[in-house]
Amino acid sequence: MSSLALTRMTTAQLARGVMAHHSKSFALASRLLPAHARDDAAVLYTWCRRADDTVDHAPSDRSALAQLSEQLDAAYSGAAREPLLTAFGDVVRGRGIPRSYPAELLVGMAMDLDGTRYATADDLIAYAWRVAGVVGLMMSHVLGVDDDSALVPAAHLGIAMQLTNVCRDVAEDWQRERLYIPDEVLARHGAAGLAGDLGGPLPGSAVPALSGAVRDLLGLADRYYQSADRGLVALPWRSAFAIRSARDVYAAIGNEIARRDHDVTAGRAVVPKHRKLACIALSAVRTAASAPHRLARKVSGRRHVIPSRILELADVTCL
Repeated sequence: MSSLALTRMTTAQLARGVMAHHSKSFALASRLLPAHARDDAAVLYTWCRRADDTVDHAPSDRSALAQLSEQLDAAYSGAAREPLLTAFGDVVRGRGIPRSYPAELLVGMAMDLDGTRYATADDLIAYAWRVAGVVGLMMSHVLGVDDDSALVPAAHLGIAMQLTNVCRDVAEDWQRERLYIPDEVLARHGAAGLAGDLGGPLPGSAVPALSGAVRDLLGLADRYYQSADRGLVALPWRSAFAIRSARDVYAAIGNEIARRDHDVTAGRAVVPKHRKLACIALSAVRTAASAPHRLARKVSGRRHVIPSRILELADVTCL
């Protein structure tokens, strides 16, 4: 084995380790992917994780964002020398991932760096598109789809997962002086102007309003999950099984939040391993149930190819 191949293998192994450390749900689902996609998915996840961590610890002068943009240029041009960036460059070029997708993710990171507040649900969806919807699209390139119409559902899955994250992390984000729940949703539950108290103790008087807002956002997330389901049949069956499993495990986080009456002070909602395994078993049944539709698509001559369409925010905002 060449030293270059060995380096790439080592980088992929490290990337899988990063995924396992930061997201047990994604790591578990990734094991279900076909071998040819597993390492690329791990490298993609690790680059996104690295960008997020870099911005979380960034100075306010945006130098970290500028560095990430320069690294993105190097990855796409083939000029990267650092192992992870080299591997990421191999993935984005080999899988035909448009540069606009990871560039949009950096725009989302800039919103965090700027302390952006969200006036409306549409504003929050725009943020979710940038930090997670485009990740769903990048994964579509890694996995291959047989129809570009599956791209919008792929982006909707990322948006649904990000909305779930927002609902899960309200208390943690508050301590970091961040509040992603839109002003219009807060106002609907009698908590207009709540963002002015960010960083201090979470006001007990605001907890009922936050619980109501979380209930609303989880309902919105469910609509995006349902839209995402329509695209799974366009994936190869094993990839569909893996993505369906990740989707079901993530949706179970929302179910756990609901089980706690949407109480944002009840601690981080976690899905126990036995429930994750139950989700995966159910995902297997649901994927098997789609076999007739998958066979019909195969008989009609569709092939699993790299997507040709490039989506923008305006393409994914309507359900």
